[in-house]
Amino acid sequence: MGVRAAWTHEGPSPRASRRTGVRTLSLEVVLKRHRLCVCAAAAGFLLLLAACALYLPDQAAPQQQQPPPPDVTLLIWTHPFGEYRELPDCLQLYQIRGCKITDDPWAYPQADAVIIHHREIASGDAYLPPEPRPDAQKWIWMNYESPTHTAELWLLEGVFNLTLTYRTDSDIFLPYGYLVPRARAADGAPDGGQLSLSRRPRKRFVAWVISNWSANHARVGFYRQLREFIRVDVYGRAGRPLQGGGDSVVRMLRRYMFYLALENSQHTDYITEKLWNAVLAGAVPVVLGPSRQNYERFLPAEAFIHVEDFPTVKQLARYLLALRDDPARLRRRHLDWRRSYSLRQPRFWMEHYCTACRAVRRARGRTQTVTDLRRWFHS
Repeated sequence: MGVRAAWTHEGPSPRASRRTGVRTLSLEVVLKRHRLCVCAAAAGFLLLLAACALYLPDQAAPQQQQPPPPDVTLLIWTHPFGEYRELPDCLQLYQIRGCKITDDPWAYPQADAVIIHHREIASGDAYLPPEPRPDAQKWIWMNYESPTHTAELWLLEGVFNLTLTYRTDSDIFLPYGYLVPRARAADGAPDGGQLSLSRRPRKRFVAWVISNWSANHARVGFYRQLREFIRVDVYGRAGRPLQGGGDSVVRMLRRYMFYLALENSQHTDYITEKLWNAVLAGAVPVVLGPSRQNYERFLPAEAFIHVEDFPTVKQLARYLLALRDDPARLRRRHLDWRRSYSLRQPRFWMEHYCTACRAVRRARGRTQTVTDLRRWFHS
């Protein structure tokens, strides 16, 4: 990644005394607050496929002769966005052994690692864990927002030992979604499935779902240009209401030929569920985000249409109209690839916890420090 010190043998972790402006509490105060809260609440695409293979269940890996590493305890310091989620059984869900996941702050002194979600620390809704940090304990920085929406990184230099994000160069890499060749896809794997290829023509043309409308966003400017040439059905807070249910977007998209998968900002590897919802539903994604080359690290070149493929928005609109009027061409150019892949979408945040726990277990006996968090994340 280019921002870390070399691996060393286990030793004391970075201390809070070097972190100006980062708030910490004593363990006693943290535990008292916790009790009060509890009472109150009651290389391209192939390289990416190889990387994603690391996150398939452990049973797919060959048996090792040496004894397995000892079990580890992973402490969830704050639940992301303040929303409690049931803690996972990593063995039952993902065939990941030797992991105990807990959100009990009393476990802090014994925890092998602490996973810390950035939003709560940056907003002041939570504090960093107390000092002194137990020797050999790893702190994991977890963040799934874009750099544009990630504040206060400068306060966290030298604090963390590992990163867990959607970026391929994270210490612990887990994207919003990824494809697996069908020949290698495991039956019954969590949150995965073969991609369908319906022969029935779709009657609706282009859809867009947006919940955070801002006139300053590039995606809003693009939409305003596109609607001058074709009709776009808009859903969400800025448009038509969606039907209830967690899969409401996917169900809606099954009726459309194309979906505008427009990210709120453009950064390396920031490719979210907007793209993967379209892929799952069988609508061709029209993407605005990082470069085409970056997208091609995650899926085949023909699986999407990049807005930068065309010199003008008008020419893009003409291309979409031509595909609408020629379903055979649409299938041949942008849908036939689906026969060869299955899609995996990790479950937030269960799979992230288990994947982090496995990484800590494998890295036992080694430690490092993230020394340039802001520069790396913005690169």
